[in-house]
Amino acid sequence: MPYQTVPDSVRRFMDRITELCGTEHADWAENFNAAFANTLTTTVHRHADGTTFLLTGDIPAMWLRDSTAQVRPYLPIAAEDDDLADMIEGLVRLQFRYIGIDPYANAFNEEPNGATWDPDDRSDFSSPWLWERKYELDSLCYPIQLAWLLYVNTGRVSQFDDTFISGMRRVLDVLETEQDHARSPYFFIRDCDIPTESLDDDGRGTPVAPTGMTWSGFRPSDDACTYHYLVPANMFAAVVMGYAERIFTEIVDDAALAARARALRESIDAGLRSHGTMTNVAGETIWAYEVDGLGHALLMDDSNVPSLMAAPYLGYCAADDPLYLSTRRATSGRSPCPSRGSLRPTRPRRPRSWTTWWPSTRARI
Repeated sequence: MPYQTVPDSVRRFMDRITELCGTEHADWAENFNAAFANTLTTTVHRHADGTTFLLTGDIPAMWLRDSTAQVRPYLPIAAEDDDLADMIEGLVRLQFRYIGIDPYANAFNEEPNGATWDPDDRSDFSSPWLWERKYELDSLCYPIQLAWLLYVNTGRVSQFDDTFISGMRRVLDVLETEQDHARSPYFFIRDCDIPTESLDDDGRGTPVAPTGMTWSGFRPSDDACTYHYLVPANMFAAVVMGYAERIFTEIVDDAALAARARALRESIDAGLRSHGTMTNVAGETIWAYEVDGLGHALLMDDSNVPSLMAAPYLGYCAADDPLYLSTRRATSGRSPCPSRGSLRPTRPRRPRSWTTWWPSTRARI
């Protein structure tokens, strides 16, 4: 069940926010505190086995990506609150249990009840645990990030258990396989009139050539990639492979897994540098949002994370990195881009009743 009351440690943090906002900005504190408490009081389900399930919004399922983002703000507080740290560790444990069931799925059920977004979806694997099976590279990155940040903030290492290790083997298997998508068994087909809900070419996606990067079927928005080397997600993957290398070197003694993580980090980063950039009409080198290794690139950004704008936040580069800054100017429309010299806001094709649009700007070459 969710927390019945806000933990004292969280309440003290919220009181500090209220104090800092003062009377002039009391409404800021009110809005922040309402949102900050909401995850704990409405979405957290703590199980008897010590694991933690987090509802994602109003959908009765847990996304690997969203659940990490939902608890990350509590990590600094967890350094002084063992029960809060236990809750977050329970989430890590459940995330890696789910990865052990299916590393290609993006969202899971709390119980093996067969609930699903669309019962007519077709893919190469199914399980009553799966809510949705859109393969999104960042979904495998987020649980590694959370496990690492839990350690960094609290010194806790009990999350790096056998379930974590076996889940990491599956993560490494998938990332290595998807460096050459032709070897992959994965496909995903959803029969509907929204093109971004399914993958082209009988669920295999548009063609790609090996680049050293690793393939993603879908973006963090759950929309299908146009070109399947999603640059921000590969940046994220390079970062968390660095975390994995350190985990299996400094905390868990497994030289073989450390070597695999290091090889992936180096290969993905080299692929990003060699194939993940493009040149605008002003002659500036900038990051592309997606590429395919065949000469095509898409320049846009996503208001989700990972995104090009979030590269420093993810730890891939410094905020004053010249390549990042030139990309930031391009995606914000403040410098010439490859398509008619400016970027335009773009909306994916969604039902009219949907009012939230993910991509912020886009140009394709």
